[in-house]
Amino acid sequence: MTDEPTVRTTAGAVRGEWVDGAARFLGIPYAEPPFGKLRFQRPVPRQPWEGVFEAREYGATAQRKSSAESTIPEPSVPGDDILTVNVFTPSPGDLGAGHPVLVWIHGGGYVAGSPASPWYDGRSFSRDEVVTVTVGYRLGFDGFGWLPDAPQNRGVRDWVLALEWVRDNIAEFGGDPARVTIAGQSAGGGAIMTLLTLPAAEGLFSQAVSASGVPADISLDNAKSKGEEIATRLGIPLTAAAFADIPEAELIAAQELGFDGGELSNLGEVLAVIGGLNGTLTLGPVVDGDYVIDSVENGIAAGRGSGIPLIIGATHDEFGGAFTAIREGVDPTPAHDVLTHMGVDEAIIDNYIASLPDHSSSQIAAQFVTDVMFRARLIDWMRLRRGAPTWTYDFTWRSAVSGLAEHCIDVPFIFDVLETEGVARALGQEPPTTLADAVHGAWVKFIESGDPGWAADQVTVLDITARTGDTMPGARVIAAAVRV
Repeated sequence: MTDEPTVRTTAGAVRGEWVDGAARFLGIPYAEPPFGKLRFQRPVPRQPWEGVFEAREYGATAQRKSSAESTIPEPSVPGDDILTVNVFTPSPGDLGAGHPVLVWIHGGGYVAGSPASPWYDGRSFSRDEVVTVTVGYRLGFDGFGWLPDAPQNRGVRDWVLALEWVRDNIAEFGGDPARVTIAGQSAGGGAIMTLLTLPAAEGLFSQAVSASGVPADISLDNAKSKGEEIATRLGIPLTAAAFADIPEAELIAAQELGFDGGELSNLGEVLAVIGGLNGTLTLGPVVDGDYVIDSVENGIAAGRGSGIPLIIGATHDEFGGAFTAIREGVDPTPAHDVLTHMGVDEAIIDNYIASLPDHSSSQIAAQFVTDVMFRARLIDWMRLRRGAPTWTYDFTWRSAVSGLAEHCIDVPFIFDVLETEGVARALGQEPPTTLADAVHGAWVKFIESGDPGWAADQVTVLDITARTGDTMPGARVIAAAVRV
């Protein structure tokens, strides 16, 4: 084990460092900085550099301001060189090691998030002889906003170029380019589902995991409308040149990030969430008919990605915590009236309420938001992939802090980083290491073999012990109604 592990990439040599038995290489550029003449353009592969690139600090992040309210610590690093990867490996420079590879795409609603989060530290995977790569990509309007004179889906193109970088370079880090598992959580999980059905990504990975995945699948008309809305708000024409002149902070403010999963203060805010999101997002991959040729649902129905082993799942309560502050005000109102006021289709209300006996009105409302945004699509994807290798999980362990299995709390168990920054604040003191062993272990087994050891085509419930069971009755009601 050398003190300064050095690896040669297609663009030049990079020098990392050893930390707790794993070599890490941080902030390796896979593309040119997407600013100046390259802003709002396709990503351009990084030109070769002279000498050795010092890869000991995280690169710049597309997220420009860290959020104190975010469950996952998401550091913001200033600078323009945002299209970078971070590599964690047990065997740098060993071309014959052939370790399986995990490529992680972070979440954040396609407008936020950071690959520099300590929750995405790959050292536990290195301990288990898996090479981990975390990816930085363009966010918000820079990555996904519609412009008539610029290529669309720039953030998606970033993902693909990063995967091409992995294909061309990962053997130098001890990884096997033929054994790549792509994975992500929240918007990152949505990214995985987009890539699963994306023709340009074919052959770049062999397995996939979508945790709490939220594909955007924004229609071209809606993307154009959003672009025009933001341009009007800024008082500029809808052109790449005009947007390039807008300071980043001003453009970010004009995007209106929308619901972030935080606590809502009244039912009116709940209605705004339902009406504004309706299970989707306002910025993200656009079904443009060119690069992203179809929605995830239609792509799966057409059989794209059917040969790729896939894990899909969600936490049991996801955004349930958003209703905590309004519980006392909502619970005296009959659940039927609450769902009606939320705009839920009358045809499914009675069946949905019946699927959740012993739930209060606020609990039913909270579960509806979780089910419509996250869990109903799992049921649909299972149906559409019938016969394809698919495993589904429901993470039901409840945080000692919130009493819920909320959005993001499965991530420290996946990466086995229970003692890292921010975990106790989200999960409470001493979260169960046995659950981390089981969840992380299942991921390692899947990355190695394409099978997590769970029953296929059923829902595996992840708590202190894993079991199969139907813990998604409300989601099934919604999924069935959508198919009618």
